[in-house]
Amino acid sequence: PSLLVGFLSRFKSTLLLLLLSASMVMALTGDRTGSLIISAIVLVSVSLDFFQEYQAGKVVDALRKSIAIHTRVIRDGNPADIAVDALVPGDLIQLSAGDLIPADGRVIEAKDFFVNQAALTGESYPVEKHAGDLAAAAKDLNEANNAVFAGGSAISGMARVLICHTGSGTEFSQIASGLAQRRPPTAFELGIRHFGVLNTHLTALLVLSVLLINWFLHRPILESLLFSIALAVGLTPELLPMIITVTLSRGAVRMARKQVIVKQLEAIHNLGCMDVLCTDKTGTLTEATIQLAKHIDGRGTDSARVLQLAYLNSHFETGLKSPLDDAILAQPGVQVDAYRKIDEGPFDFERRRVSVLVAFFS
Repeated sequence: PSLLVGFLSRFKSTLLLLLLSASMVMALTGDRTGSLIISAIVLVSVSLDFFQEYQAGKVVDALRKSIAIHTRVIRDGNPADIAVDALVPGDLIQLSAGDLIPADGRVIEAKDFFVNQAALTGESYPVEKHAGDLAAAAKDLNEANNAVFAGGSAISGMARVLICHTGSGTEFSQIASGLAQRRPPTAFELGIRHFGVLNTHLTALLVLSVLLINWFLHRPILESLLFSIALAVGLTPELLPMIITVTLSRGAVRMARKQVIVKQLEAIHNLGCMDVLCTDKTGTLTEATIQLAKHIDGRGTDSARVLQLAYLNSHFETGLKSPLDDAILAQPGVQVDAYRKIDEGPFDFERRRVSVLVAFFS
């Protein structure tokens, strides 16, 4: 949403609406000073909240740009790695095993190219893609065997794809927009809302009770009304929004010092209310590198021939280089100048291997 909409959306709180109502009543009864004080407190509280989340959003956007996914594109005949956000319809990209499909496009060239598009179709098995026209118009994504779609990933093989739709024009974005819904309120928001409703009910009950008692005692109606209004204003916690915002902002600053970005201040309260936090560790706690310790044959003895064959495989393959390939290629002393590549069988999850055919020229 725009900055103005994001700022105004913070006034939906029951507590803030109650304070603004009290400020309006005070202005109508002639107490403009009190009305201005309450309005200023509400404005400062909302501004602090909005500014904190706006700054956090800018930091998150910067992080997104720093870890943006890149793809290999061919423009004017020259290959280059660019960010996915910079793709436009008409670009020609290269895809190989392990690549994420960044946009919707038509397959121009393909060799043993299989794609996983379960996120779009629910089909868990890889689908082979071919270049060329379809015999008949595709009725759904499963039948579009000459096209790839954002949200999928290349399982094996390689292909060249002509980009047709990017960003919000992709099939994946249309599905995502159809599923978009407003996030449920947090426990903190529910607590503040319930407190505001409770305070409103109690205030209305006390004001009506005071009016009825004064009317029963035959007091002047106007004086009784003004006294009830003053009582309602006195029961309204004017400083509570400011206290909440300042306290949560202080928590956000303390977490920022520990390199934790808080996008929404209410999340601090939710985190503090947790008894057990479960998380899934991905990757590794080590250096995330593989080192080749031995190269042995089927009998368990050291074999230079095994290293040579593995090195040729890792050197000549054109697909996604794995950490295992990097470890093999880091070994010194293996010569590949006398070999020429003839063909390649790309990696796939059925064979679970990549094969290269080379010829030796003395």
